[in-house]
This record gives sequence, C-alpha cells and structure tokens, in this order.
Amino acid sequence: VFDSILEYERWMQLKMFERAGEITGLTRQVPFPLIPSQKKDVANGYMRTEYPTKYIADFVYVDKSGRMIVEDAKGRPTPDYVIKRKLMRFIHGIEITEV
Repeated sequence: VFDSILEYERWMQLKMFERAGEITGLTRQVPFPLIPSQKKDVANGYMRTEYPTKYIADFVYVDKSGRMIVEDAKGRPTPDYVIKRKLMRFIHGIEITEV
C-alpha cells in the first residue's frame, strides 16, 4: 500500500532503475530513530512514557557511486516532516532527497 500516487509512481521508476543496474538495495518504509522513548515520574511513582519519534523514509537505496540515498515522495512538506528532515541531518548526517 502506498500513501500516494506519486509514491507509487516513484517506486515503479526506482524498480526500473534497479533492474537496469543503476541502483541497488532498494527498500521501502525504512525507519530511522530520531528521539528515543522517555519515561517521566509525574506523581507518586506514576511513570508517563513519551513514545519515540522516528522518521520513516519512503525509499532507501544505494546509487552507482555507493552512496546511500534516502528519498521521500512529497507533494507538499508538512511541518512535522520539516522538523524530521532537520533532525535527520543533525542526528544522522543524512540529507533527504525529495521528489
């Protein structure tokens, strides 16, 4: 299942590139951790859990030069995505390629 027609069409294009030997290791929906789970004592030993934050890449593959490419098919960047894109660069040193 794809989130959009754009994502599906890009997947089909990348599959064609993979068959032609232009890229390797094509995968979908790859999670990258950004902020770990946290527990906080809020009252009388009651612990509240903040769930982890992750970025899920639409596609990850390796190009002919051996470089890992993390790609996102976006019609319009959401505010959450913009923050996660910045965290990917800051934490993992990864620039997300947007199509």
